[in-house]
Amino acid sequence: MKTDAKLHVREYGGILAVAEKKTLIWLAGRMPRRVNSDHLTLLGLIAMILAGASFWAAGQNSLALLLVVFFLALNWFGDSLDGTLARYRNRQRPRYGYYVDHVIDLIGTTALLGGLALSGYMSPLIALSLLVVFLLLEAEVYLATHVLKVFRLGSFGFGPTELRILLSIGVLYLLYNPRVYIAGHGPYLLFDVGGVIAIAGMLIVLFFSAARNTITLYKEETPANPASNAS
Repeated sequence: MKTDAKLHVREYGGILAVAEKKTLIWLAGRMPRRVNSDHLTLLGLIAMILAGASFWAAGQNSLALLLVVFFLALNWFGDSLDGTLARYRNRQRPRYGYYVDHVIDLIGTTALLGGLALSGYMSPLIALSLLVVFLLLEAEVYLATHVLKVFRLGSFGFGPTELRILLSIGVLYLLYNPRVYIAGHGPYLLFDVGGVIAIAGMLIVLFFSAARNTITLYKEETPANPASNAS
């Protein structure tokens, strides 16, 4: 059965979206023909799993944090370039690509946060809470994409790429000091503080997005008042 080449509109909300798109198109034009989008998708998944494993290893040797940054960069390369390469070569498989990419995102993020919870750099409870809120936010995004046909990548200037960069900066700071003081109180684990901020930020995005989409759907699907039509 033939399907439309585009199932939804993609909206990039990150501040680096324009520069990133140009970079990805440049990379896609220079990829060897033997490399296809499936290879890049698999690379992105393996890289994220290895980033989680490196977090775990960093609990014993902090130099493994450098591997976390490397694998996050490798994950960006595979996860961001796979769709661009398919579009560049006109080899789109919209339903397959959308489904596989997001199943892999869920698995990869679970692996990353699982490794972080085992590393000692973040409390397991905060890591679990962060994963739960992430899954809630992703579920809302997937539902909105299905009913509104708009797939929003990021909110308030932050998308997946910006979050990878922010996480990498935090990981590198762990090599200097994994603990921080706040207003003279502490020390607290840096990633516990960051995790709480991330949870709060994602909850704000979740409620904002849910309210916006609910209002949009309400306006689109509320029948007109018969009395006003009669007049």
